[in-house]
Amino acid sequence: MSDKKTIRLYDSLAANYHVQYSRDTLHNLELEYPANYFRMQLLINSFIENKIFDVVEIGTGEGSPLIQLAKSGMNVCGIDISENMVSKAKDNFTKNGLDPNQVHWGDIQDPMTYTQLFKQKFDGLLAMGVMPHVQKDTFVLKNMKNLIKPGGKVFIEFRNQLFSLFTFNKYTKDFILNELLRDVDHELKTIVKDELDKRCSQEKILEDDDSHAIYSSEAKISYDDLDAKFHNPFEIKKVFLDLGFKDIKLLFYHYHPAMPALESKNRELFRSEAMKLEHEQSGWRGLFLCSAFVIEATA
Repeated sequence: MSDKKTIRLYDSLAANYHVQYSRDTLHNLELEYPANYFRMQLLINSFIENKIFDVVEIGTGEGSPLIQLAKSGMNVCGIDISENMVSKAKDNFTKNGLDPNQVHWGDIQDPMTYTQLFKQKFDGLLAMGVMPHVQKDTFVLKNMKNLIKPGGKVFIEFRNQLFSLFTFNKYTKDFILNELLRDVDHELKTIVKDELDKRCSQEKILEDDDSHAIYSSEAKISYDDLDAKFHNPFEIKKVFLDLGFKDIKLLFYHYHPAMPALESKNRELFRSEAMKLEHEQSGWRGLFLCSAFVIEATA
């Protein structure tokens, strides 16, 4: 079952969540970086290229992605764990001439809440902002795969654990000590920890990465208060392979042209350079410069 704090945060964000997908936010420095806008570009391109027609979304939010896909000619439906998000999505569907009954409450961690809603399998599935909050990755990915036709596409987002190697903050220390040096002698790890603490202090690097700095004054809770996991791109790709997925692609987005704590030095330059990096073609820079990635795979 989904965490109550997670539901409470997203319930409180329903009214204004659509702003993250608006082109108007691209150059507005008073608003959060529009990472979801660039993620939506990846999604639209992929689904059109692969001739996806029937789409289900896990975690519909207030409905912006599904509405955009519907405008592109696709049949859409979805579920969300937030009652407020479902209500807002239904309103937005109605305003856009779509059937509000295509959006339901449901929890991908509990098949009993949604299996009766879907009488068919789908060509495509998307799940944005879902995997950081689930308890059992393999179980949830199996549930998602069960909703897709053989040969159908999934488009699933994860927070990028390797980004920690670029942030030079508490996440960097955690990743080096608990992942890279997991099996190293405790005494040596203590020496490394002391050195990392000293370097961070000397450089005056902020503790927190603001790339997911979502805060709700109404709920008095922020994204950082949630149990939101990072995933290693290499490890999660193996999970997909073990589950029988094919044609696995890693699509990186939300690029950072400098460490997150340095954004305040020149917010306009940071924003413009970040947008220039989106969809860069190196094939490897996104592993370290992006705070998030999407796995596109064939069921």
